Amino acid sequence: MRHIGPVVAAAVLIGAGVGASSGLQIGDTIPAAELKMKNVDGRDLAVKDVAGPKGTLVIFSCNHCPYVKAWETRLVALGNDAGKLGVGVIAINPNDPSAIPEDGFDQMKERAKARGYAFPYVVDAGASQMARAFGATHTPEAFLFDPRGVLVYHGAIDDNVEDPSKVTRSYLRDAVDAVVSRSRPAVAQSKAIGCSLKLKS
Repeated sequence: MRHIGPVVAAAVLIGAGVGASSGLQIGDTIPAAELKMKNVDGRDLAVKDVAGPKGTLVIFSCNHCPYVKAWETRLVALGNDAGKLGVGVIAINPNDPSAIPEDGFDQMKERAKARGYAFPYVVDAGASQMARAFGATHTPEAFLFDPRGVLVYHGAIDDNVEDPSKVTRSYLRDAVDAVVSRSRPAVAQSKAIGCSLKLKS
């Protein structure tokens, strides 16, 4: 993996007003929840189909991005654990495979199997409709909703993409633990960093 950059702790900004200026805000509900997308197992799934009794985690991800690759082991473990705790999880690839061949459907199937995804990994619908509905800007980018479908956390996985041993704030895992215990995450929003989306037109 190529070097990504300085320690992410300095780049992650915390607070209700920080993050993308457009798109979903904390307190918004899941958009386009019934829009069907193709999963790597061939099923057509919508976010509503994977919603869990404790909440729903939507992750915009892909194959090619070095940030995704750096976080992937942690992200897959977290997603698999969340599913066991009653949080529905779905990863959405919004990228155009004609621009990024590594993000093609066959490559997604191989990646999900090799990395042990226990949750759906789907191709965004149409012209990257889910990414546009959410206002997602990066891969990876996480959106966690409570059991009512209300956004309670948005942003990064943790505060150190390069070195898991130096993570001091596990934003997403802490938020999942809070949702499972029916409480509010201590950090509602952090700055998602990663690769910009290559949306389908």
